[in-house]
Amino acid sequence: MTKSFVCAVDVGTGSARAGILDSRGNLLGRADHPIAMHQPKPDHAEHDSEDIWSAVCKAVRVALQKSGVAAGEIAGISFDATCSLVVRDTQGGQLSVSVTGEKRWDTVVWLDHRAIAEADECTTSGHAVLDYIGGVMSPEMATPKLMWLKRHLPKTWNEAGYLFDLADFLTWKASGSLARSQCTLTAKWTYLAHEEKSWRRDFFELVGLGDLFEHGNLPEKASSVGAEIGALTAQSAAELGLTEKCRVGAGVIDAYAGALGVLGGFAGDEQNISRHLALIAGTSSCVMAMSPDPQPFAGVWGPYYGAALPTLWLSEGGQSATGALLDHIIRWHGAGGEPDAAMHMKIASRVAELRAEDGDALAARLHVLPDFHGNRSPLADPHAVGVISGLTLDSSFDSLCKLYWRTAVGIALGVRHVLEALNENGYLIDTLHVTGGHTKNPLLMELYADATGCTVVEPLADEAVLLGTGMVAATAAGLYGDLNAACVAMQQGGRTRAPNKAAGARFDRDYRIFLEMHRQRQALDAIG
Repeated sequence: MTKSFVCAVDVGTGSARAGILDSRGNLLGRADHPIAMHQPKPDHAEHDSEDIWSAVCKAVRVALQKSGVAAGEIAGISFDATCSLVVRDTQGGQLSVSVTGEKRWDTVVWLDHRAIAEADECTTSGHAVLDYIGGVMSPEMATPKLMWLKRHLPKTWNEAGYLFDLADFLTWKASGSLARSQCTLTAKWTYLAHEEKSWRRDFFELVGLGDLFEHGNLPEKASSVGAEIGALTAQSAAELGLTEKCRVGAGVIDAYAGALGVLGGFAGDEQNISRHLALIAGTSSCVMAMSPDPQPFAGVWGPYYGAALPTLWLSEGGQSATGALLDHIIRWHGAGGEPDAAMHMKIASRVAELRAEDGDALAARLHVLPDFHGNRSPLADPHAVGVISGLTLDSSFDSLCKLYWRTAVGIALGVRHVLEALNENGYLIDTLHVTGGHTKNPLLMELYADATGCTVVEPLADEAVLLGTGMVAATAAGLYGDLNAACVAMQQGGRTRAPNKAAGARFDRDYRIFLEMHRQRQALDAIG
């Protein structure tokens, strides 16, 4: 086993990353490569799936070189990706999903909100599948996007022969298998994995997609996460720089890979796993909790059966814009500019100085409701908008720092809002496991502990998402008997931060204001 290695591929919103890991979960080499995004109209966002595959191949080759591992020693590969929708014709060629008609733009990005009206229609249908997505259909899920394509790009719909979630597209490119992951279908395609007849075809009839299965090449049964679905084809092995001995595993959505990476160590402790929440935080934030029993309630997606760990139910909440919101604040403010890493650190450093001077009084009347791209959880309102209260005429750099600080507070309070909804509906969460880009932001990491009152664990693994996908690849390669065993063996532990109890009263006050701002926004919308 010590000479067996796996390759994990993570495709995010802006880049493809690859990592080479050993059988104990140690990351030996990693690389990334950017991917293009096309935004021809507001709320439209598109990828080129061939560009994504090219980026994946380049990243894998460089990661392999950095690792020093021979290609023939890579026993398994798996992919995680954003929940984006890839459309191909009956021959497997690209089909445009763009209003521009350009064929290369064949992928609707997860954050694309063009189908918000179709999502509302799905919600209004009241169909039973809604019971397993929190009662409200999101425009980020597959069904409304498919409805939009059929209505607005009928030529594309009529020529479609394959419809994939992005992770499943990548396993198809790698292996030629049309298998679909239980993770992607359950979380985004209304597939009910816990039922014998998992597809509710009457739902698709109801929303005008009765011909979905004629165009999608969708299987009747999904493949469990980590199931071996074949070996690399000769072509994909050559493109990736690997060998045809490498086995391909049914993949996961990127946030679910992060959940495996930080919660997988509790796979053998099903009764206590419901105390732990995975917070996968980057451009947006996903929160994930698992339990032995289903915990359905409005405003949180799920419960999904076996979407990450087998036999466990998963509930998913989240915030549609977090890292993206902080970037937006920097660009939007007169004293801002390009929101690169240096600018974020410059602001964080100045915030620390201002807090040392002003303490709890720093910008105490400035409050930010962070729903600038809708509220994913717990209100499940894609129409929600952001609110800032307490602005003045100050346009200095310090005013930007204060607004940034209070935006970060609003983001942390949004996590508290989701957390309370989970705990009011059967969970007993007291520990947050944070991974993603936010671990590099000292303000957010402090706030996640202090504003929620939870213990925060930062994983020792540099790349928890790649680690989770590596666990999936190791399972497919047969290095472990099942996914639970792989997760327990490969987990890396973490650093713990306790909440500052002295800050509790301040954030309790901020949270009361946060809830009142939600109420007032809804009241204003009702007038409109």
